[in-house]
Amino acid sequence: MNPELIVKAQAQIPSVPLLVNVISKRVRQLIAGMRPYVRPEKRDEEFVDIALREVAEGKLRAEIDYSTIAILGRKNR
Repeated sequence: MNPELIVKAQAQIPSVPLLVNVISKRVRQLIAGMRPYVRPEKRDEEFVDIALREVAEGKLRAEIDYSTIAILGRKNR
């Protein structure tokens, strides 16, 4: 895992837990055979580095649905 890519990806998604979730989901998708949104820099580039580059380059984003979070928060009271 490239530390420089982590810093660049964190500039796009500052929340570490959210970034971890986005990257882990994307890595699972790449393992399952989905095509990357960026061209791999080398043939054996790790999926985690590809996912981090996708986030760092703005090709992969996270959306938060705050209305759903508010509804779930009210149900848990």
